[in-house]
Amino acid sequence: MDTTTLDTKGLNCPLPVLKARKALKGIEVGACLKVLATDPASVIDFRAFCLETGHELVEASEDEGVFTFVIRRVEKP
Repeated sequence: MDTTTLDTKGLNCPLPVLKARKALKGIEVGACLKVLATDPASVIDFRAFCLETGHELVEASEDEGVFTFVIRRVEKP
């Protein structure tokens, strides 16, 4: 499956999650979305988003102030 990258660096809560939600609707079930963010609150926000929506948080990491989240789209129950 392909991975789509969404750059939300410089945006603050709740914009990174809102943009990710919209981007996930545009990819196939099983595909991944890689989100780049600089808002430290995004760590909590993306974990909560995945718990709420059922999408799988495959990876969450940070490097020099840039947070990377890889989210796999799941089919809605």
